[in-house]
Amino acid sequence: MAKEEPSADGKKSLLLRIDSALHDALRAWADAELRSVNGQIEYILREAVRKHLGKE
Repeated sequence: MAKEEPSADGKKSLLLRIDSALHDALRAWADAELRSVNGQIEYILREAVRKHLGKE
């Protein structure tokens, strides 16, 4: 497997396959919060990790 290098902004890519209904719900949520779907997913994951690590 090839080693993945972060982009210039320090981010890595991730292929994510999700149900179309879930994507539609994420799109609506992202639109309501003025984010892209990618930005919304990143926000949700960041908050979940923060809570998991006890940094509430």
